[in-house]
Amino acid sequence: MNHEIKGVMPALVTPLNPDGLTLNVSALRKLIGYHKCVGADGFYVAGATGEGLVLSINTRKKLIDESMQEIGEDKLKIVHVADINFENTKYLAKYAEAAGADIISAIPPIYFGYDQDDIYNYYKEIAAQVKIPLMLYYTPAANTVLDTELFLRLLEIDNVTSVKWTMKDYYKLIELITASKGRMTVVNGPDEMLLCGLSAGCAGGIGTTYNVMLPLYKQIYELYKAGNMKRALEVQKKTDKVVGVLIKYGAIQATKVVLECMGFEVGNATFPMKAYSSEMKKQIFKEVLDAGFTY
Repeated sequence: MNHEIKGVMPALVTPLNPDGLTLNVSALRKLIGYHKCVGADGFYVAGATGEGLVLSINTRKKLIDESMQEIGEDKLKIVHVADINFENTKYLAKYAEAAGADIISAIPPIYFGYDQDDIYNYYKEIAAQVKIPLMLYYTPAANTVLDTELFLRLLEIDNVTSVKWTMKDYYKLIELITASKGRMTVVNGPDEMLLCGLSAGCAGGIGTTYNVMLPLYKQIYELYKAGNMKRALEVQKKTDKVVGVLIKYGAIQATKVVLECMGFEVGNATFPMKAYSSEMKKQIFKEVLDAGFTY
């Protein structure tokens, strides 16, 4: 099994059939194959970008099975398993491990205003379902605060080893890395700030727009590792111009539009996210091209 976390990994979009509910397997295989060819170091499956929280359990299982098979053994395979129903979370954790995931991941419990003890118990129970590592997923979308003390407490759980940091508070990120004395591996989440994350001590990045610009994010990572900060910043600024357009139209929806224009039949985002008309899709693609996007 490959448990080393490093490099750039797309938060894979989930290609959907026209029904907006079921998995387009052929498109998924094509997309994964493309990313393997252009340098993906791993894949993050069924996360926020993959719309995992709003897919049916059967679709998530199919997505896990097909992704694990297509990615193979030479790339890191991280599967997001959290669900609003905790029994489903436990089930998916076990399912992902059996299917071949290297790492499972989960956002914090959402909506009900859980305290730090609640969150600790939540992650402890998820970790207990599997023998593979658990990656915490810290995102503002969960509207849940995890303080440094809680991260350190969670780190005492044997198979809690890493966090996907999708917050923009890099002061707190540095505090966590320092306090954990290198034991907590942190992966950068915000695409537009990959270089910031690497500079703060992140091992790599996982992102939505990696689906359409992975070679550029790979450049940022490799330039940083080579010590060429000036050039790395130039490439980061290049990606950020495109990211700005995608965010304007909804990062997931617009990324799927661009992928469609690139020849990947990924379908629309799940309802009630916007399903853009053909004319709007042309407009979005024109704007990303005008922002410097190439493929």
